[in-house]
Amino acid sequence: MNETMLKIEDKIMQHPVHLTHGATASLSQLVDDYLCVFFYPRANTPGCSQESQDFSSHYEDFKALNCEVVGVSADSLKKQQNFKEKFDMPFELVADTEETLCRAFDVIKEKNMYGKKFMGIERSTFIINQKGDVMLSWRKVKVKDHAEDVLEQVKQLTDES
Repeated sequence: MNETMLKIEDKIMQHPVHLTHGATASLSQLVDDYLCVFFYPRANTPGCSQESQDFSSHYEDFKALNCEVVGVSADSLKKQQNFKEKFDMPFELVADTEETLCRAFDVIKEKNMYGKKFMGIERSTFIINQKGDVMLSWRKVKVKDHAEDVLEQVKQLTDES
């Protein structure tokens, strides 16, 4: 986890994204006091499924801290909707098919699988405030205990404010 004071550009905070319940909204419309944005490579893969389930199991704890949660991948809206339904996720998923958010948060990285190099989403999580300030960030995330770590850091962040 790295503390950063990056600023997400206003145009990205206002950029309409496609949500799994069929509507569009912007990050600025989704944020309570804070917004937890977690990026994952692909819906319905083991790591992404576990990470989403972990955030789901702690969702009410995040909400109690005025922190909304949203998951983002470059999967199609239909795939995201199926993923959300399959695991009964209480938060929205974003279908970032044009990778607008992925590029704004700099999570598209060169990856290597079975000797083949390709560009893909590096599992990452960010906590942003209403002004678009990135208060906390995690890159190259390992799924085990990640949601709990993020929740603990958000608790500390809210205690400080």
